[in-house]
Amino acid sequence: MSSAPRGTDTTFALGGTLTVPRLGFGAMQLPGPVGGPARSPVESAVVARRAVELGALHIDTAAFYFSAGGVRANDILRRALHPYPEGLSIATKVGPIRNEDGEMVGEADPGQLRAAVRQNLKDLDLDALDLVYLRVGRLSGSNGAPLGDRFAALARLRDEGLIRHLGVSNVTGAQLAEARAIAPVAAVQNRYGVLDQDDDALVDTCAAAGIAFVPFFALGGSGGSLSDAALRKVAERHGATAHQVAIAWGLARSPAVVQIPGTASLAHLEENMASARISLTEEDMALLAA
Repeated sequence: MSSAPRGTDTTFALGGTLTVPRLGFGAMQLPGPVGGPARSPVESAVVARRAVELGALHIDTAAFYFSAGGVRANDILRRALHPYPEGLSIATKVGPIRNEDGEMVGEADPGQLRAAVRQNLKDLDLDALDLVYLRVGRLSGSNGAPLGDRFAALARLRDEGLIRHLGVSNVTGAQLAEARAIAPVAAVQNRYGVLDQDDDALVDTCAAAGIAFVPFFALGGSGGSLSDAALRKVAERHGATAHQVAIAWGLARSPAVVQIPGTASLAHLEENMASARISLTEEDMALLAA
């Protein structure tokens, strides 16, 4: 595994033109856990505003992030942050179709993708979206199916000015290549982290091509246990938590990695954002190698 300069690259030029911090914020947890009870939109709005105050000027969201009772991440972000501060970029994902009962019931066809983009624009009160990912495979692993027709539909929306940059999510290397043959890809969002390093080669492919790699489940999630012995040892060295080391590891792993840890807790948010101050050593990285 290659190693990157520690703590020197704090931003990434998304698509070569949009500068984003390499430590942003994921909005998935703001409405409440998927399939669980809703959180207070007022309290979640406080978290969103604090994230921006702390410098998380790249926010990742989706219209299908909602909890019981119709509490939606996009609504929380709009009410908390609009008019959006200068320098803030918002990324969203389209593809999975989730019904009002919370079930993932399908994947959007090209026409439905256009409607989904317009819904995000309306919900966020934006004229154009900074970054839109085509998410494939619903919320499970990538199925490796061709994505050309669907990605081309998003490329047409970019040509119309409704999208500034395109991304793909939950993809294989072959799917990324297919998308890049249609239109420039600015970012890949895949499951990846210190406890789940299967996408190492794809991270390096993205770095070489100037494509951001934006992990989900970077803090473990369903990818593994943060009680991992090596992770605990490195955390103790730095007087940090395992969560913080997991975030710092991604930032050290490659200058193309943009982290978007999500939380609905102010305390966890402060902890996550402090991860940028952790400078992992070569010894740390070797210990954490898969």
